[in-house]
Amino acid sequence: MFKWRFGVGASIAIIIFFLIFASGYGIATSAEENSLLTSDERNNIKIFSDVSPSVVYVTNTQVVRQRFSFNAMEVPRGSGTGFVWDEEGLIVTNYHVIYGAHKVLITLHDGQTYEAENVGVAPEKDIALLRINAPDAALQPIVLGDSSNLAVGRKVLAIGNPFELDTTLTVGVVSALGREIKSLDNRTIKDVIQTDAAINPGNSGGPLLDSMGQLVGVNTSIISPTGANAGIGFAIPVNTVKLIVPQLLAHGRLYRPVLGIEVLPEPWARRFRVKGVAIMSVQDGLPASKAGMEGIWEDQRRNIHLGDVIIAVDEEPVVNEDTLLSLLEKYQPGDQVNVTTIKNEDIYNYSIRLAEPPN
Repeated sequence: MFKWRFGVGASIAIIIFFLIFASGYGIATSAEENSLLTSDERNNIKIFSDVSPSVVYVTNTQVVRQRFSFNAMEVPRGSGTGFVWDEEGLIVTNYHVIYGAHKVLITLHDGQTYEAENVGVAPEKDIALLRINAPDAALQPIVLGDSSNLAVGRKVLAIGNPFELDTTLTVGVVSALGREIKSLDNRTIKDVIQTDAAINPGNSGGPLLDSMGQLVGVNTSIISPTGANAGIGFAIPVNTVKLIVPQLLAHGRLYRPVLGIEVLPEPWARRFRVKGVAIMSVQDGLPASKAGMEGIWEDQRRNIHLGDVIIAVDEEPVVNEDTLLSLLEKYQPGDQVNVTTIKNEDIYNYSIRLAEPPN
């Protein structure tokens, strides 16, 4: 029988030859596969790879009583998405994702789960700020972009957990800008981004990204008769979120200046056919009272009369309480504004210095 006989040096040479051959083949295969990808596909893959560690899975639970024993037990209530805001463990998600929760749990990309502390909420903007106590190495903050640079037709990507399927990527374009949607407390959220990137239940609170992988919005809701994606999704612009987060961190809520008024309830406003915001009462020592504004009053015959009805702030029309609050959000305590009202069919203009909100 013929036998191959090699010395130690020859054996090493053969091994090195096969390693080089295998390595070269692998490189060629990788290069060939990469050549099959379009530049857009490579962009999608890179963004998903880079940003996924910043995306978290949000679950909330509530306490319920068993029907017969009345024992309290904790059960899952819902789930959604969020993302790491900074290295201090701040997590941003939608308010409606954690609404009514007894406990909120955050699962990071590495699979570790942490109980979240509620730092602050802004129901009127559908934003919630949470905090977890996780190691710095486990927290990868998302890179913030500038939503003012968006234009209709620009590519956007959404990463979320639709139908509890974690870290799912969908891709689309900005289909409209400047939209308005209603929040959970029936406030109007303005300047919302509209996208055709598929956003399904569970995507809420997740990031909307531009083609550079930067955050441009927080996915918040969809329009669909079934709740599934129908081609129209919405996201709160990151520039809005940049303003909200510091307020939630400092005050636990939106820090909106006040006039010092109590607004006439909507049923009564409809009854009086009010066009604007009717003042029910003014609070002593606050700007409206100091300026001489008046609320509703009752005559000797117990007939109700309207006082000042606000119709504009700095010449911006006020249609209802929602628009008034939205206008006030543009200002800071101490700012001087001109409030236009109508009273007894006469127009009044009040110069008012806005006050800090009560604790």
